[in-house]
Amino acid sequence: MTTETIARTYFDAWKNKDFETLGSVLADDVSFRGPLATVDGKEDCLRGLKGMSQIIDDIVVEKVFVDGSDVVTWFVLHTSVAKPAPTANWSHIEDGKITRIRVTFDATDFR
Repeated sequence: MTTETIARTYFDAWKNKDFETLGSVLADDVSFRGPLATVDGKEDCLRGLKGMSQIIDDIVVEKVFVDGSDVVTWFVLHTSVAKPAPTANWSHIEDGKITRIRVTFDATDFR
């Protein structure tokens, strides 16, 4: 899979609550940093994404930027608890797996 395909697989699987596929693109030692969580390791990352999926109504990907092993996905996060949140997700991919995820959005309405 290409870097872009891996990033798109991550978002499609998360949106569709397909956590087996989602886990298949995460490295065992993946690190996640965002306004609502800081976690290390595949299992903790999946646990956080599963928890977040319970309030997600939609994930609308608007643009994907690829630069070698890095992908920035610009999307709008629609949830049941906050107004739609424009979001940037920067993923780093090595050997076909996402090793690092950095997310930023205005989390004011989530608190």
